Amino acid sequence: MSDFVAVAKTSEIEEGKVTLVRIGEAPIGVTLIDGEYFAFADVCTHDDGPVAEGELDEYSIECPRHGAKFDIRTGRALRLPAVVPIPVYAVEVDGDVIKVSRRPVSSM
Repeated sequence: MSDFVAVAKTSEIEEGKVTLVRIGEAPIGVTLIDGEYFAFADVCTHDDGPVAEGELDEYSIECPRHGAKFDIRTGRALRLPAVVPIPVYAVEVDGDVIKVSRRPVSSM
């Protein structure tokens, strides 16, 4: 079994926007910033709310519920009320297919 799962075509992911995909039951936010793809768990570590619906500002995303902010490259919590990082996933591009690792690579 491969460590990566195909989740979308490159044409389906817009620059600066988050697209929600699933690996099994796990919701994952995928985005494209400056030509690089990023994937992160769509769960705020403050209250388990969805983060992917929040505002993306370059490499950080703000949870729409209570304003916690996370770095999508590392998962690091940047602003309270969250103190625990969100899991982030490795991303590979194979032709026009975006693949995300089955397991998080980091949750700093």
